[in-house]
Amino acid sequence: MQNENPNQSKRRYITGLDGIRAIAVFAVIIYHLLPFSIKGGYLGVSIFFTVSGYLITDLLMQEWGRSGHIDIVGFYYRRMRRLYPALFAMVIGTGTYITLFQQTLLKNLGVSIWTNLLYVYNWWEITHGQSYFDRFQGESPFTHLWSLSIEAQYYLVWPLLLLLLLRGLKKRAKIFCLLFAISIASSIWMTIVYHHVNNINRIYYGTDTRMFSILFGVSLAIIWPSNKLKHHLSNGLKQLLNVIGIASMVGIIWLLFTLSGQAAATYNWGMLVITLLTVLLIATCVHPGASINHLLTNPVFRWMGTRSYGIYLYQFPVMIFYEMRVMSIGQAPFLNALIEIAIILIISEISYRYVELPIRRFDFKRLKINIIEFFKLKSRFGFKRLLLIPVILMMIVCGYGSVHGNASSDDTNALKQDITNNQKEVQRNNHKLLKKKIRKNIAKPTKPSKMTTADRKIAKKYNLNANQLLAAKQYPVTVVGDSVMADASTDLQLVFPNAYISAQVGRQIWQTPAVIDQLKNDNLLAPNVLLNLGTNSPMNPGQLNQVINAIGPNHQIYWVNVHVPTRYWEEQVNRVIAGAGKKYPNFHVIDWYATSKNKNNWFWNDHVHPNPTGNVHYVSLIAKTIFYKSA
Repeated sequence: MQNENPNQSKRRYITGLDGIRAIAVFAVIIYHLLPFSIKGGYLGVSIFFTVSGYLITDLLMQEWGRSGHIDIVGFYYRRMRRLYPALFAMVIGTGTYITLFQQTLLKNLGVSIWTNLLYVYNWWEITHGQSYFDRFQGESPFTHLWSLSIEAQYYLVWPLLLLLLLRGLKKRAKIFCLLFAISIASSIWMTIVYHHVNNINRIYYGTDTRMFSILFGVSLAIIWPSNKLKHHLSNGLKQLLNVIGIASMVGIIWLLFTLSGQAAATYNWGMLVITLLTVLLIATCVHPGASINHLLTNPVFRWMGTRSYGIYLYQFPVMIFYEMRVMSIGQAPFLNALIEIAIILIISEISYRYVELPIRRFDFKRLKINIIEFFKLKSRFGFKRLLLIPVILMMIVCGYGSVHGNASSDDTNALKQDITNNQKEVQRNNHKLLKKKIRKNIAKPTKPSKMTTADRKIAKKYNLNANQLLAAKQYPVTVVGDSVMADASTDLQLVFPNAYISAQVGRQIWQTPAVIDQLKNDNLLAPNVLLNLGTNSPMNPGQLNQVINAIGPNHQIYWVNVHVPTRYWEEQVNRVIAGAGKKYPNFHVIDWYATSKNKNNWFWNDHVHPNPTGNVHYVSLIAKTIFYKSA
C-alpha cells in the first residue's frame, strides 16, 4: 500500500471527514430535538470518537515519519488553542445566563464549570449526574460535555503512549495488534460492566467503557496512514472500497434510526458495531483512490464539519434554555425544532468567527507586545478594547453564580426527593400486598357497606363520592408507569390500596412488554392494568400494540395520556393512545392532557410532573374515569 509519490509525506486535508463529522453532529442534534425521528442519534458521539482517534494519530504518525520524534508540548499547545477558547466561552456564557435568568439550574454550577475546564466532568457525572436519557429531572445544560472530557483525557495520554510504543515496538504491525486487542478488551469491558453495575451512567460516561471507539480509530491510523495510500487503484479495488464505504454508511444510518440508548443491545454490541462501521467509512473516505471522500464533500457538510465542535458545544444550552421558556413546544414541534437549530447554528458561527478562529490564528509570541499596546492611550486597538468589558462582567456574574449556586433552592430537588420517597413507600406497600397474596386470580372482595372516618377524609381530599372510593378500595389493579406515575404513586395507593405499582424514572414504551412479561411470570398482573407511559419519548402504534398484546385481551387496560407541553412528542403520543382507544374494546383512555391543560399551578417547574396539588387531581381523574358509572 506504499505510495511512490514524492509528495506522499505532505499532509492533505481530507474534506470527507468534515462530512462524517456533519453526519454525527446532525444526528446528535436531531436526537435531542426530535428523538422519535432518530432514536439512535446519540451514537453520533461514538462516530466523533472514532474520527478523532484516527485523525489525531494519523497526524502524530506523519510527524514521526517526517522528523523521527513527536513534539508533545507542541501538540498540547495546539489542542488547547483549538478546543479551550470555545469551551471557556460556552461555560462562562451558560453560567452567566443561568445566574441571571435561569436560577433553578444554579445547583452544581460551580462544580460543573471547573470539572469541565479540567476535563474530568464525565467522572463527576457518573456519581453525581443524571442519566443522559432522562430529560425531566433538572437536566443540566452541561450534560453533553462528558464526551469532551473523554477526548481531552485521550489527548493528554495518547501522545506519550504512542511515543513509547514507537520506540519500544517500532513496527506498525505490532503496535496495531496491541491496540486492536486493547480496543476489543474495552468493548468487552463495556458489556461486562453493563451486566454487573446497576448504573447506566457508569457505562455511558466511563472513559474505560467508551475508549474503544477512540482506540479503533487509533488502530486504523497505524496501519492505514492517509499520506501513504495509493492514489491509483484498479477498477476492481476502487469499486470494492466504494461498496464498503457506502455499505458502512448505510449501516451507520440504520443504527442511528433504530438503536435506542437504553436498550441492552446498545451495550452488548450496538456501540461496537457502529464503531467498526465508522472505521470502515473512515478507511474508504481517506483513501485517495476511492470515491467516498468526494461523496462526502459538499459545501453544507464542509460548513457543518468545520463548525461541528461549536455546534456540539452550544446545542444543549440552547435547547434547555429555549424549552424552559417556551411552554407550548408540543403544539408545533417541527417549527420549534427549526427555530432551535437556527439559534444553535447562528451562535456556533459567531463563536467560530470571533472566538475560535482569532485564537487559532493569534501569535502568542507577541502576547506581551499586544498587552502593552492594548493599554496605550492611543492604542491601535481603538474602541475594540471595549469588548473586554462585557467579557469581564460575564466572568464576574458567572463566578458569583458558581460560588452561590450550591446554596440555591429549587423545586427540582423537591421533585427528586418526592419521587425517591414515594418509591420507598411503594416498595413497602407492594411488599405488604405480596404478603397478603394479592393476585390476579383472587376473587373480588365484597364492597363494605359504608365508609370509615378515614375513608371520608380520603374521599374529600380526592373529590370522590362514597361509591367511587369504596370501589377503588377493593379494586385489584396493576400499575405500570414512568416518573409521572412514580411521582403520584403514594397518592394512588392511598385511593387504590390494592394497587401493585411498578414505576421507574425514565421508563419508555419499548421497555414495557418485558415489564409486563415479568409481572405475568410473578403472577402479579391483575385483571385491571393502569399505565402512564409516553412522558420520556414518543411512541408508535406498533409499540403500543406490543404492550396491549403482552397484557392480553382478558384484562381491562386504562392508559393515562400525557401532559408534556415542553416536549415535541406530546401531540404524537396522545394521538397514538387515542387511536388505541378506538381500536381495542378493552382499552380506555384517561384524559390527563385535557384535564390538566393550562393548569400550571398543578405542576413542578418542569411543567410535566404533577406537584402535590396536581397529584390529587391526577389520582382523582383516574378514579372517576374508572368508576364513572358510580358517580
